[in-house]
Amino acid sequence: MTRTLLTDLVMLQGGTPVPSQILVDAGRIEALSIGRVHQLDGADAQVRSLGGALVTPGLVDLHDHLREPGQEAKETIASGTAAAARGGWTTICAMPNTSPDPHTPELLTELRERFARDAVVKTLPYSPITAGLTSEELVDFDAQARAGAIGFSNDGKGVQSAGVMYDAMTAAARLDLPVAAHAEDNSLVRGGVINQGRRSAQLGLPGTTRLAETVQVVRDLAIAEETGVHYHLCHASTGESIRAVRRARADGVHATAEAEPHHLLLADEDIPSDDGNYKMNPPLRTRADVDAIVAGLCDGTIGAIATDNAPHTAAEKNCSMRDAAFGVITNEHTFALLYTAFVLPGRFRLDQLVGWLTSGPADLYGMPEAGRLRVGGPADLAAFDLAGQTVIDPEHFAGKGRNTPFAGREVHGDCILTLVDGAVVHSNRKDLL
Repeated sequence: MTRTLLTDLVMLQGGTPVPSQILVDAGRIEALSIGRVHQLDGADAQVRSLGGALVTPGLVDLHDHLREPGQEAKETIASGTAAAARGGWTTICAMPNTSPDPHTPELLTELRERFARDAVVKTLPYSPITAGLTSEELVDFDAQARAGAIGFSNDGKGVQSAGVMYDAMTAAARLDLPVAAHAEDNSLVRGGVINQGRRSAQLGLPGTTRLAETVQVVRDLAIAEETGVHYHLCHASTGESIRAVRRARADGVHATAEAEPHHLLLADEDIPSDDGNYKMNPPLRTRADVDAIVAGLCDGTIGAIATDNAPHTAAEKNCSMRDAAFGVITNEHTFALLYTAFVLPGRFRLDQLVGWLTSGPADLYGMPEAGRLRVGGPADLAAFDLAGQTVIDPEHFAGKGRNTPFAGREVHGDCILTLVDGAVVHSNRKDLL
């Protein structure tokens, strides 16, 4: 592999973007010059000038849906990881709601072999908690851990039995692996397709009470305290859930949480019409809930931003919410959306946003090689054009799905380059290929 010198870029030093250079060799970072302490010697290297772009560690997504095997009309491993690379993600964790789900070590091993063959970013598999995600038959936790599971999740489905969740958390705690919970009590969902409230009434759509999430979060945190497991709350969406996690953490429970871009950027009042592209699970909540998520990030209750990227076919989304599948796409423009909405107006610092997308999730899941740039470490990085402006156009997505509520939004901070182990896996500039 040719040595590469990345120049004409900025990196964060003490929270401030400063002129920097990066020298890459054999897939790893050979040298860093942050703040131009010294010029790197790139005499025998290929030079790539990044035009003043911000370079960050590669983003780390704890929550993605690749759909393969079994749902390749929605997405494949190749297209889904290309979409991740398009957004600057270099490490992703793939949820197990595929057909079949990887509930045995043989299936999990086969899935990892597919990742090794087809993925363009580093892709780590979750094991389901129970076979089929809806049964009460626990997987063999020890065997799944040996087969390479990053953690255990039935994402898309809440674990309805407290007894099953207790046994799952007990097993995961023994293995020191996280249980990533989709908190949803089915008895409280009652066919809802949108948050229950004023907007659901205005649109004439069945609503889901916020209690469907909060009741399970409170239950799960009590079990987590008893078992000592690392309990990770996926897509926290209600103020009550975030306050419950905050209290549990203060009491010493190993509880973490993630926030999704759509729950940070939109409230139910922003849904313009009965449009399936605004249907997700959990649904968009109230403006007060959005504020609670922001506060949870800022005080450390929520340690990561993850995408819950959920591609679907056009037929499944271009319809009424009553008939649409749950899920939206945000991963190709996560950084740009959040940079534009929060950093430019001064609501978040740039280093905060970068941390929640890189070192934050890496630290939550114990990934020492991810989320940071250091000499000797892997050359997994992303470059973002903070000055340029682009319009989000689903027809230009790298993934198969087009189901996003952010079509037509103007953003700053588009990803112009992504490297994984020093190799270019995305660039929207020919001179950087």
